[in-house]
Amino acid sequence: MKKILILIFCIFAFNVNAVEKKTTFNKELFNKAQSEGKVVIVSSWIKYCSSCASQMEALNKLKNEFNNVEYYTFEVTNKEIANLLNVQYQTTLLIFKNNKEVYRSIGVTNRDAIYKAIKSSI
Repeated sequence: MKKILILIFCIFAFNVNAVEKKTTFNKELFNKAQSEGKVVIVSSWIKYCSSCASQMEALNKLKNEFNNVEYYTFEVTNKEIANLLNVQYQTTLLIFKNNKEVYRSIGVTNRDAIYKAIKSSI
């Protein structure tokens, strides 16, 4: 029984970390992208969050399907960025267009739902 629990733990731990998570959000790049008329997508994550990894995986697959879109991520424990964007939870997805937030969700990891949100924001 102990071996089975260890195996389950290892599978879960490796699955969560399978997607590289790093902060790419930068206020200057964010403002520049918006001033250039780009749609800006921002997602928040935290190190041991499996739904964050799922959302990031879906976004990584969708990135190349849209033109004129910038994609940024940040760790939700970064209070400066979290406060700037009014984000309190991991797996928060924000979409900005014309310097306005046009979409916000928490916990959405489904590729089709994310695709629909991006498509409707373009």
